[in-house]
Amino acid sequence: MIEIDVSLARSTGFRLEAHFTAPGAGVTALFGRSGSGKTTIIQLVAGSVRPDSGRIVVGDEVFFDADRGIDLPMERRGTGYVFQDARLFPHMTVENNLRYGERRARRERTIRFDVVVDMLGIGHLLKRRPHTLSGGEKQRVAIGRALLSQPRLLLMDEPLASLDEMRKGEILPYLERLRDDLKLPILYVSHSIEEVLRLSDAVAAVTDGSVIACGPLADVLSRPELLPILGRFDLGTIFDCTVTAHDEEFGLSTVAFADGELRVPLVGRPVGAPARARIRSRDVSLSLSRPIDVSVTNRLSGTITRIIRAEGPFSDVEVGLAHGRLHALVTQESVQRLALEPGMPVWAMIKAVTVDSRPAGFASPGAEINPPSPAPQSPPPALRVIAGGNRPQGTG
Repeated sequence: MIEIDVSLARSTGFRLEAHFTAPGAGVTALFGRSGSGKTTIIQLVAGSVRPDSGRIVVGDEVFFDADRGIDLPMERRGTGYVFQDARLFPHMTVENNLRYGERRARRERTIRFDVVVDMLGIGHLLKRRPHTLSGGEKQRVAIGRALLSQPRLLLMDEPLASLDEMRKGEILPYLERLRDDLKLPILYVSHSIEEVLRLSDAVAAVTDGSVIACGPLADVLSRPELLPILGRFDLGTIFDCTVTAHDEEFGLSTVAFADGELRVPLVGRPVGAPARARIRSRDVSLSLSRPIDVSVTNRLSGTITRIIRAEGPFSDVEVGLAHGRLHALVTQESVQRLALEPGMPVWAMIKAVTVDSRPAGFASPGAEINPPSPAPQSPPPALRVIAGGNRPQGTG
């Protein structure tokens, strides 16, 4: 378990109040807009910035405790730090950069050099110097150097922020493998919802110097109070699913979850593999009767559990399903016209579904992502999919 309970006031007027706990394994994303305090939190954990008060504990090691006068120096905290830019030593080869990380190790060596090189796919780069590497290659080497320092905790400060979409797509599978194979606790700073969905197990939502929510990804990212961070058009619901079928003729896959099935663009996972489905509230429409003769394939029945007034002309309607819940963003005019209220049965029509290769709470399936056949050049209308970095989109 990672316990962070700290306060810090800057001379600029910025004040941080971070009070949360994170799991002792897996990826916890510190998610929020730029300037919200995410990087400051991991600087406090690393020891490069000192809190004014509070306590930081990682596992059974107290990093900082103001009341007890404990403030471990950075080198004794055993954290690995990966920055936005790789910060490799330009005069050293890739191998020597990695060996530098090895020499910094203060704990028993449980992460071996050859394992890191293989995991990150950098064996062919060992004799090269940083200036000959792509941005994605540099970041993979930087991650390897951090891992070889044998950290008890890995801190990653927007490691993909400086990369273009192609390079991000290149490095994300390596981050997934690192997460799944090493079982190392990782605090991952990001303002990208796509990265958070693909990599994280838990989320700490940060805004204006405060952590306003922390918990499992599916729970946190469906909370209406996160509207200031996500924006009203990105609030949604996440379901843990299993791939059940592929329809190569129409370029569609079927994924099943506790409350039914969803038809989505072809997913690059074998039948039986886990998947993570994200349904944005803006992509959900409501009907008082069972929809027929409509183009929307995904339809679920449920009961309205609450209606929350959102910003502008919108309301967030929470629909309770048999086992879960779904959010629909509708106009106030629609709420009044349909006389929507809690307890009313409705049908939810889902226009777009985002599917990722691994859900929160699932173990790694241990298989590479191999689509049963190439995805169609143009996905079916109103569906959107993310799998292995490819992002075909359609409109509905």
